[in-house]
Amino acid sequence: MADLKGKVAIVTGAASGIGAATTKRLISDGAQVVMTDIQVDAGQALAQELGATFLEQDIGNAERWAEIVDATKDQHGRLDILVNNAGLVVRKSIEEVDLESWNRGLNILLTGPMLGCQNAIRVMKQNPGGPCGSIINVASTTAFTALPTDVTYTSAKSGVRMLSKSVAVHCAQQGYNIRCNAIIPGATSTAITATMPDEVRAVVAATSPLNRFGEPQELAAAIAFLASDDCPFMTGSDMLVDGAALAIHPGF
Repeated sequence: MADLKGKVAIVTGAASGIGAATTKRLISDGAQVVMTDIQVDAGQALAQELGATFLEQDIGNAERWAEIVDATKDQHGRLDILVNNAGLVVRKSIEEVDLESWNRGLNILLTGPMLGCQNAIRVMKQNPGGPCGSIINVASTTAFTALPTDVTYTSAKSGVRMLSKSVAVHCAQQGYNIRCNAIIPGATSTAITATMPDEVRAVVAATSPLNRFGEPQELAAAIAFLASDDCPFMTGSDMLVDGAALAIHPGF
C-alpha cells in the first residue's frame, strides 16, 4: 500500500467506476479525499460511507473548478493529489459526429482536465513547505490506437496524454515539485462496459492477451502509486494498465 497519510486529494468522476475505486484506495492509504461528480445522489452516498467530502461538479465549467479547488484548500489547508478521471463516451464516427457532440465531448474529456491541472497547480504552489503535488490524468489506450467509432473520445484522450507531458515539463522547468503523469487504462469493467452486449464484451476483452477486463481497483492501485512519494522521478510518463493490449501485434 502507498503511504498517503497527511495528503489531500481531489478525484473527479468519483461516484462510480475507476473514480469510486480510486477514492476508496486513496482513503485506505491515508489520504483525505474530496470527491466530485455530476451524479449527486451516488456521490453523496459513497462519500458518507467512506468519510470523504462530496462536491457536485461539471468539470467543463471553469468557474466551478476554481470553487472546488479553493474549497479544498479552505477545508484542508493544502492540495497534494488531483486525479482527473471524469469522462464520457460519444460513440460517433467522423461521418456521424455533430458539432454539438464534438464540443461537449472535448469540453468534458480534454478542457476539463486542463482546467483541473491549471487550478491544482495554482493551489499546489501554495502548499505549506513549498510547491508540491501529483496530478494523475486518466487517458486511454485510444491515445495510441484509434477507435473509428468514437472520433471525439480518441482525439480527446490523445490530447490528455500530451497535456500531461506539457504540464510535467512546465512544472519541472519552473522548479515546482509537482509531477504530472497519464495513466493508460485498457478495457475496464465499469457501468458503461457492463451495458455492452455479451458478444461485444467478448471482443473488447480479447484486446488484452489476458482475455479479460481490468478491474477498477487495479487502476486505483496504479493511481495510488503515482500519487505517493514512492516515485519522485516519475513525471511526464505514460503508465499502462492495459493487460498488455498495446504490447501485442494485432495479428497475433
